[in-house]
Amino acid sequence: MPTLFISDLHLCSGRPRINRSFFGFLEREAKSADALYILGDLFEYWAGDDDLGDPFNAAVVAALARLAGSGVPAYLMHGNRDFVIGDAFARASGVTLLADPALLSLHDQPVLLMHGDTLCTLDQDYQAFRREARSETWIRNLLNRPLAERKAAIEALRRQSEQEKRGKPAEIMDVAPAEVEAALRRHGYPRLIHGHTHRPARHVHVVDGHACERWVLADWYRAGSYLACDESGCHAVQLSGN
Repeated sequence: MPTLFISDLHLCSGRPRINRSFFGFLEREAKSADALYILGDLFEYWAGDDDLGDPFNAAVVAALARLAGSGVPAYLMHGNRDFVIGDAFARASGVTLLADPALLSLHDQPVLLMHGDTLCTLDQDYQAFRREARSETWIRNLLNRPLAERKAAIEALRRQSEQEKRGKPAEIMDVAPAEVEAALRRHGYPRLIHGHTHRPARHVHVVDGHACERWVLADWYRAGSYLACDESGCHAVQLSGN
């Protein structure tokens, strides 16, 4: 059975077509998998585990719990939109939270999993904000605010981010090749799978004489897609529309 990888679904109640694709994917393709890895940005944003009672959030959690209950292990890595997902979410959904990066062995081959934003080192403003936002102090201050206030603050940050993106050259928001090569070298020349950039593709990096495959996962803004890996290799699969 293949191991499946997805990322950048950006789920929210305002995207019913993509939501249907996700729920259908969990019931069909994922239930026939060896394991499912979600490499960040499962949600458009996550304001805290005290929002588990929201009807849409509860539906996503229940669907993941059904997958776990069927015997398929599911793993979740934080993205830049949902990095305050915590232990309560993991317990309710049955997923296992993954560190970023995470190195695993898949069919006797090392595979490095990342969300991908740490590879975009040319965007220095984003990296500075990321360092601040991932600090314990920043997260604690955010989660100590009332939920409604939290959501308003996150929405404001998202609007600011979108405005700033429009003024940035496209190339600085992609991965930096030197950073990719450094990560591959640091982790023993594995296959690398990541999301974040919304630029799905297969790349081959030759690092110190080692040919390393890099798969970039697609976002789910327009249609669902996943990467399936087995002993023969990896291939991207587009989900049929609803």
